[in-house]
Amino acid sequence: MIRFGIIGTNKITEAFLEAASQIEDFQLAAIYSRTNERATEFAEKYGVTVTFTDLESMAKSTDIDAVYIASPNACHAEQAMLFMQNGKHVLCEKPIASNTTEVQAMVQAAKANNVLLMEAMKSTFVPNFKSIQQNVHKIGQIRRYVASYCQYSSRYDAYKEGVVLNAFKPALSNGALMDIGIYCIYPLVALFGKPLDIKATGLLLETGVDGEGSIVLKYEDMEAVIMYSKITNSALPSEIQGENGNIKIDKINTPEHVEIYYRDGAVENITQPQRSNSMYYEIKEFIKLIQAGKRESAINSYENSLTVMEIMDEVRKQIGVVYPSDN
Repeated sequence: MIRFGIIGTNKITEAFLEAASQIEDFQLAAIYSRTNERATEFAEKYGVTVTFTDLESMAKSTDIDAVYIASPNACHAEQAMLFMQNGKHVLCEKPIASNTTEVQAMVQAAKANNVLLMEAMKSTFVPNFKSIQQNVHKIGQIRRYVASYCQYSSRYDAYKEGVVLNAFKPALSNGALMDIGIYCIYPLVALFGKPLDIKATGLLLETGVDGEGSIVLKYEDMEAVIMYSKITNSALPSEIQGENGNIKIDKINTPEHVEIYYRDGAVENITQPQRSNSMYYEIKEFIKLIQAGKRESAINSYENSLTVMEIMDEVRKQIGVVYPSDN
């Protein structure tokens, strides 16, 4: 049984706990919130007796073995390193940090303290992403990867009324690239590695974060085209194009239906059964790694997290998004 502490009392935390409740080796042991009222309210909802409003105390606690961090992006690195320095394993929501410098420091802390650090990018663990990896050879030489994830944010309505919520605050290392674009970038890196060249454009909002953007990434024998947005919707699927056919992916953030379209007109459905709450798979992997004494995921590896963040740093540099954390 792995005893978890939770940082963050929001919708994503609730989805995480719903998925975790299906895993027998998961135990919710402690809740952190900035206010005692919110911590107690959340703890009572989930039958937990241990709460914290001080992260230092929580990090030193003997009541937890690991922590799930779902705080604002700008807080990830500092909080993760505090817990790792106190011998706790860390599952950190995506993006794992604000920039590459922070990711490097986090990886060093994990190694120095002999603990597991893993980015909670769920899509690379689901059965249908594994199906893509296992079947991609069937479409021959890969020439193009096209990923689209555009989801209008309910918080953008508030933004247009003059109320700037967390999703659009540069102080919290937010914006469309970090929140949405990463879902397009991470699978690309997991499948094809580091690109040779990056060209990016984006639409900046008045606060200084990006509302939407596009990226073209060059590889030796292929290219990738990525479109992401928090201010528009899109019904476009994503696709991997090869010389012998193409793989159509319904949703790049959580692949649920995947088909191969061959050049001769044949269609092969390679969809696999999958749980509706896809966070289940990342939690199960994280617990399995701890129990096996592993200190790095082979799927969401340190190299993958670093490469993804390097790409996002370059994209932000090109479109002009700067965070306080960069300094």
